[in-house]
Amino acid sequence: MKHYEDNFAHNNLPSQDLQPDYIFIDLPQFQRPEMLNCVEKLLDSHIEEGKGNNICLRTFEKTWTYQDLFEKANQIAHVLVEDLGLQSGNRVLIRSANNPMMVACWFAILKAGGIVVATMPLLRSKELTTIIDCAEISHAFCDSDLADEMHLATSKHLKSICYYGNSQLEKLMENKPKTFSNYHSKANSIALIGFTSGTTGLPKMTSHFHKDILNICEAFPKYSLQPTTDDIFIGSPPIGFTFGLGGLVLFPMYFGASSFLLEKPSPDILLQAIQEFKITICFTAPTAWRIITTKVNDFDISSLRKCVSAGETLPLKVWEDWYAATGLKIIDGIGATEMLHIFISSSEANMKPGATGKAITGYEAKIIDQNGNEVATNEPGRLAVRGITGCKYLNRIDKQKDYVEHGWNITGDIFRKDEVGYFWFVARGDDMIISSGYNIAAIEVESVLLSHEEILECAVVGLPDEERGMLVCAHIVLKEKSNATDNMKNHIQQWFKQVAAPYKYPRVIYFTEALPKTETGKIQRFKLKK
Repeated sequence: MKHYEDNFAHNNLPSQDLQPDYIFIDLPQFQRPEMLNCVEKLLDSHIEEGKGNNICLRTFEKTWTYQDLFEKANQIAHVLVEDLGLQSGNRVLIRSANNPMMVACWFAILKAGGIVVATMPLLRSKELTTIIDCAEISHAFCDSDLADEMHLATSKHLKSICYYGNSQLEKLMENKPKTFSNYHSKANSIALIGFTSGTTGLPKMTSHFHKDILNICEAFPKYSLQPTTDDIFIGSPPIGFTFGLGGLVLFPMYFGASSFLLEKPSPDILLQAIQEFKITICFTAPTAWRIITTKVNDFDISSLRKCVSAGETLPLKVWEDWYAATGLKIIDGIGATEMLHIFISSSEANMKPGATGKAITGYEAKIIDQNGNEVATNEPGRLAVRGITGCKYLNRIDKQKDYVEHGWNITGDIFRKDEVGYFWFVARGDDMIISSGYNIAAIEVESVLLSHEEILECAVVGLPDEERGMLVCAHIVLKEKSNATDNMKNHIQQWFKQVAAPYKYPRVIYFTEALPKTETGKIQRFKLKK
């Protein structure tokens, strides 16, 4: 039996022999029926249990109950099927900042049998077009505030763009029924596609099933947070990141809690919301925790009980400074788009400051050498993990073979494991630059720079930085060497922000006569890092 009418995504899954081993799925909390639409547990079940009037989503301006979200998601699902011609299995892009309508669209797509591709609001038209072409996206929802770049994204695959925010979508919703018969998807039907950092050239699409979405809710939040229906979640990561999706949508709704959404989550606004709305659980990156620590004494955050950090390694000093200022322990964690969410973390009961933590319920991890052999205690090596979720790249057999070895997911991180099972971050094992919680692939920054008419060659590396974790640093060879001025550096930086997501721009630029290379012409980035 087919999963969907449009089976593009399932037809491009890696074969079973290339997929990782899935373990712990025989535990009762991870067992799912064959037919499963994750929306029914995350949203519909609250209505069926008479909890529709409970608050679900908040912003500074509005409050939605579970009933509000349920009805709007159902109306949007009707729009998708009846007005926009969605076929089950079609990929639907969402372009939006974190707001309630984005969440309603997210659920509506799954209700209608579509596959969600949520993106970050900073992406430019070129990056959006690449995503649309790679995933053969047929439909898009876009916040009208972000329409400019969406208008410029063109693809033969894209049939319709529907805008919301006192716009087209709301008009189409007006007369639609507030109930909807959900598509009968399978537990192992693809529910979402997450794009890893590279969105130039041929990016990697990692897919996750309906059962994966529910299973991660039984893993990290139960292990580290112990949520209740009274909890109010908040955070800075975009819902387009799986870190943000879990922390701001999946986890609160799985446990019947609520979420406070911020479109522009500056440290001051984050603290203001925590104070005014008595937030209890906060997700953000180490960079933000560092800044928030300097401002926290100006706000009342006594309601806060759990603090979560991910996106980059959490420096011990940030942990210590926050603990000294607040008495709260930041829960560190490492996850991956390929794994959907966090798989190594800690709880307040088993926390060791400076360590990322232990493999959480549903996962196991080990440290291996280049040959796949487990290394000795406290010896650095490659982090390998397996469990209830795993890497399933679409249409990228080469990358799938790189990520999955002998059934284990190889994350690209260098860790060590101590004598009592705690994992300690050592370094990234590739050229990924993690800056302020954003994953930035050096090669994608290079691809943008090389499109500039003045640039002959370039190489991009990450430089350690106390405030941001790492800085994007570009070593550039200009076609006309005499143009190597500070004005040119500024020009390149401003130009970059116009053609690509601004968070990727090179904050440090060095002009050079030539790049160090091997005899075969490969750039020696390790020399530039020094």
